[in-house]
Amino acid sequence: MSSPTERLHPIIYVRGYVGSQSEVEETVATPYMGFNLGSTKIRQTWTGDTRRHMFESPLVRLMKDYGYRDVYSHGDVMAENESIPQRSVVIYRYYDQVSKVHGDGNRPEIETYAQGLNDLIARVRKQVCKNGKVKEKDFKVYLVAHSMGGLVCRSFLQNDALGDAGNRKAVDKVFTYATPHNGIEVKGIGNLPGFFTRNNADNFNRERMRNFLALPDGAAANDLNGKFPRDRFFSLVGTNAKDYAVAKGWSSRLVGASSDGLVRVENAAAKGTPRSFVHRSHSGHYGIVNSEEGYQNLTRFLFGDVHVRGELKIQDLRLPSRVEKARVEGKEVNASYHIETVVRPRGARYDLHRRLASENSAIFRNYKQLLANQHPILFSTYLKKKSRSRPGKGSLVFAVDLSIMVPEYEVERAWARDLHIEGSYLYRETIIFGAYPPAEDGGQWELRYGFNATADNPTPRKATLADGYPTADGQLCYQIPIKTNGRPGLDAILEIKTRPWT
Repeated sequence: MSSPTERLHPIIYVRGYVGSQSEVEETVATPYMGFNLGSTKIRQTWTGDTRRHMFESPLVRLMKDYGYRDVYSHGDVMAENESIPQRSVVIYRYYDQVSKVHGDGNRPEIETYAQGLNDLIARVRKQVCKNGKVKEKDFKVYLVAHSMGGLVCRSFLQNDALGDAGNRKAVDKVFTYATPHNGIEVKGIGNLPGFFTRNNADNFNRERMRNFLALPDGAAANDLNGKFPRDRFFSLVGTNAKDYAVAKGWSSRLVGASSDGLVRVENAAAKGTPRSFVHRSHSGHYGIVNSEEGYQNLTRFLFGDVHVRGELKIQDLRLPSRVEKARVEGKEVNASYHIETVVRPRGARYDLHRRLASENSAIFRNYKQLLANQHPILFSTYLKKKSRSRPGKGSLVFAVDLSIMVPEYEVERAWARDLHIEGSYLYRETIIFGAYPPAEDGGQWELRYGFNATADNPTPRKATLADGYPTADGQLCYQIPIKTNGRPGLDAILEIKTRPWT
């Protein structure tokens, strides 16, 4: 397995959509296109006091934590005949050509931006390999994109008519923040209509997306179509619509609550890719890019050592006695289950993943779906050895809060009000995990776990070694029983899969 140092490839940042011409001019007037923006968030500590949390920006943190640098020198971008280090952050300034100051003021189609990304990768390859430390055949690059920038990346990767296959092959991983992979939807209208062409707003119409992504007719707009490995493409999804202040809050009102204020939760991930959900808005002071949660997911995906995925497999659902009697009698019965998950590493003041019903982001499954083995994937996260609380020692410890809310029951489409208490839980527990690195590179990680508390035993249990078995695709699978007593209730397996990550 390669070391994190060997994986510090150049990062190309691709910013998101800019609307009006004045916004274009404001954007191109900055050197880092927003990747340098930080935030100050007030937090409340366990003492009740408040403390500021300074997030300096992804750019500054990459420089401080991993030794990255920009590619500007003497007030300009370093010339193509100049060498740049492998640990470089390159800003793809594709809006320069739209500017009336730096370009011709005309707005090209997204295909032009994708072709430009191809050319930029070719240029970065030459500059990184110029000093001979990296051979051109071994050159790799990371693409990191916000919002429409993710569609620019996908257009380059998926549309064979745009760019060179060798440059596409050089892309090692792709990370997207709040990208509308399945388009943008507006309440009462649905997907943004294709006739909304002003300032290329039709880039978020699914038919237009299928065109520039070279997808077949009828294909899902968020499908990578086999053009890039799904497991090396990460989608970070925002869930905070309230703090998106664009258009004086009208955007979040039109899109709806289950969104980041612009992109609905269900549209913000590429199909079949690993993803995390964080309570951040599309942009602004509480935006997803300029956040600790965003940065931690980014660096763990790019430089992490182990991938951990959690899936809930339902074995039995027990209905309340009256509802079960109706079901046995042949009456139509249903129930709606909201499943909440939060993933937190030890010693951190941020969540790697957060889906809560109160924030309109919990997983939803109904009774029939769960019985049909539509098992929800609870989380997908990455752990770094560097993040251990004791440097070089011990395990990577993280906690998973798992909650299943008391369902809303229906019998013959009539709501059984007396069986539901809003905000109550069928199951609620915190499970503590310890991931132990292998003795040798390339070996399997071990996992220990323990329940923080149960109704029968409110004190933390001593963690025990979970029995993991290898899967056909080289992962280790651990099965943890999730059970409740009586009716209503459930029996389930929390299946945790781990594998080395490079």
